[in-house]
Amino acid sequence: MTEIPPVPAGKPISASRTTLSHIMTANDTNLLGTVHGGVIMKLVDDAAGAVAGRHSGGPAVTASMDEMAFLAPVRVGDLVHVRAQCNWTGRSSMEIGVRVLAERWNESTPATQVGSAYLVFTAVDSDGKPRQVPPVLPETEQDERRYQEAQIRRTHRLARRQAITELRERRAAEGLDD
Repeated sequence: MTEIPPVPAGKPISASRTTLSHIMTANDTNLLGTVHGGVIMKLVDDAAGAVAGRHSGGPAVTASMDEMAFLAPVRVGDLVHVRAQCNWTGRSSMEIGVRVLAERWNESTPATQVGSAYLVFTAVDSDGKPRQVPPVLPETEQDERRYQEAQIRRTHRLARRQAITELRERRAAEGLDD
């Protein structure tokens, strides 16, 4: 009989919240002279990965990224702040919310939001198998709202995956497998 490990004690959102800051240079630019979206996406994944590892207490891998929104271009000389927190947890998965802000490196104007994303991470053991994560404990009304919205996004992700699987199975049964 397989022994079921006990559910780890919950952790407050603030325990793993993090900010990663990086100044953008000419090496980060695309052909239009602004910072390449892939550079921003890597920073987003890095910050989210740190949060997932902190929250789960060990290794975690990116399972999906959705709703990556670029709201404004980032320029060379911008100081980019990537703020991330664990919004929701399942048995082995965690949704990490990320907000990307930018400010000029040499000005004292407030940073403006230039992007946001939601990533799902899976905690893994030393064999790469999913492992259980502690429940996340919302601390504020805003945290509670984010937790509830994350549950809605999870429901939509699972429904979309199921609909695609069913479509593929139906097409294969009709001999339309591509």
